[in-house]
Formats: sequence, C-alpha cells, structure tokens
Amino acid sequence: MRGMEIPAALIQTLRQTKKWAVLTGAGVSAESGVPTFRDAQTGLWAKYRPEELATPQAFRRDPKLVWEWYAWRRELVSRAEPNAGHLALAQLEAWAEQFTLITQNVDGLHARAGSRNIVELHGNITRAKCFECGRYAETWAEDGSVPPQCESCGGWLRPDVVWFGEALLPAALNAAFHAAQTCEVFFSIGASGLVEPAASLPWEALRAGAVVVEINPNPTPLSEAATYALNGAAGMVLPKIIKILAV
Repeated sequence: MRGMEIPAALIQTLRQTKKWAVLTGAGVSAESGVPTFRDAQTGLWAKYRPEELATPQAFRRDPKLVWEWYAWRRELVSRAEPNAGHLALAQLEAWAEQFTLITQNVDGLHARAGSRNIVELHGNITRAKCFECGRYAETWAEDGSVPPQCESCGGWLRPDVVWFGEALLPAALNAAFHAAQTCEVFFSIGASGLVEPAASLPWEALRAGAVVVEINPNPTPLSEAATYALNGAAGMVLPKIIKILAV
C-alpha cells in the first residue's frame, strides 16, 4: 500500500452513495494479533488439528477438551485490541444511511471498536449456548464445571460458534445476502474469497450492480473482478480512505 493512492473515482463514489456493506475476514483480526483459525495451534494444543476439535462429534466425545481449547482461544482474543481497520469501519458506519458489517470473525472486535449493525456469520467466541436446548449465555457460573452447565436445562454449554458440519444460522445468512444485494458499495476486506457461503457475497453485490472494493495485501479470486482492488492491509488502507472522506 505504501505510495498507493486511493482512486479519486472511489472517493467520489463513496461521497455520492450512502448504502454500504462490508465483509471482513481473518486478515482484519490478524492485524490485532489474533491468530487465524489454523495458526492458533501452539503450545499444548499443537498436537491437535482444529478440524478434530471444532465439531459436534468432538464435543460429544470430550466436552471438557473442546471447552478448554475454546477457553484458551478466548484468552487470546481477550488480550487483543481493535486495530485501525476496525475503528475506521465504525467511522464509516456512522456516515452511512444503510450499513451492514458482515464478518467471518468470531472475536467480537468489531463491536468493541464501535460497530453496531454486525452480522456474525460464524458466531462469537465470547458467547456460549446450551448444546442441548440452544439457550444463549453471555456469562456463566465459574463453579468448576467444565464445561459449565446451562441454567435452564442443565446441559453442557458450548461456544456460540459454527462448527464443521453445522449450517450457518438462516437469519444471519439471509441478512448478509440481503445487504450484498441492496448495497451501492460492497467492501471485501481481509477475506480469502475461498470460504463459502461468504465468498459468494461480493459476487452477489457485483451482479446487483454495486461497486465492489477489495482491500487485501494478497490477491484473491475476487481481485480481477472487483471494481477496485487495493493491495494493502485494512489498518493502512481504511484510515487513509477515512482521512480523505473527512476533508
């Protein structure tokens, strides 16, 4: 991104439109020091593959092991802080009339940065829900039970994330596709473009006639089709866009 100018035509488009949607992927969280899903296997957990732990079957087999793995990951997330990219997205939302932030990340950093209208496609690692009755829990009793138990039915609590073999929540998926199909500008930021169904969202926006902006330090399957492909990290590119728009 060093030396790259933000296209004047993009700035003009952003000044003339007020319906924006954003998709963020692991690259945005990585700038805050949050390990990507598969890079997080270090120390005691290095002998496990994520695919062996992030499944309903693994939880049934050894709920304590799976809960403790996610507790370790929650600790990593709790030490991270929203970066300049997260903060810039919160500022963009404040300027828009219609704004939806769709994220594949489960760390909750967008909310901590001040974003409000967030669609968490893959859930949120800071929350839990009952494996049996589905009741959600923002907090749980720290009474030594591993995993903690549901206050409603007594079942085990599990992380409120989408595991391998599980479908995304229809409400989240519908909200994401609606945002892609009704926005005027769609940003794909730090996303690999390989994980479905999120990977389809910018293509939906293109088909609906939206301007699609990709921000990523690496090329993706979307790069050549995007209206603008800005080669750089979110924490560098987005603040620069905000600075120009604020003039």
